[in-house]
Amino acid sequence: MYLPLYVENRDVLQAEALISEFGREAGLEAAERAEASRNVGNHIQFCRWRQIERLIIMLNVETTLGTIH
Repeated sequence: MYLPLYVENRDVLQAEALISEFGREAGLEAAERAEASRNVGNHIQFCRWRQIERLIIMLNVETTLGTIH
């Protein structure tokens, strides 16, 4: 799984909103929005929605990712 490389505050808020609205299906909703953006040729929004999808996955994982100090 690829982790988000760069996430803006608005993307975190969007991820939280999708989780609140769609629950466990929030990642699928973000993926659908990414595909819709790609289908209309908007590569910037496609990449943004893919990052939000990855962020949603990270927020739903019940284990620690990365280094623990």
